[in-house]
Amino acid sequence: CTTYILWLIHQNGPMRFGQIKKQMPAISAKVLTDRLRMLEDAGILNRHAEATIPPRVSYSFTKRGHELNDLLDQINELAISWATPERKKA
Repeated sequence: CTTYILWLIHQNGPMRFGQIKKQMPAISAKVLTDRLRMLEDAGILNRHAEATIPPRVSYSFTKRGHELNDLLDQINELAISWATPERKKA
């Protein structure tokens, strides 16, 4: 699920917690929070909190996170190639 979180932010840019959760309905809020904190602690994600009620928190890539862009694109290309059935040669 961590790779999918990265993919979502890579594809969509900064995302709020609820937006990520909506794309991953099977994940619990606790697990998602833990993964986001882990990625923040690793220097991959920025956490931006606005002092509103309720608080608005969004997540985006740090400079280090952006270094994953090419790798995430390659993983996507591989996933697409695996999902596409090979055509039989005539």
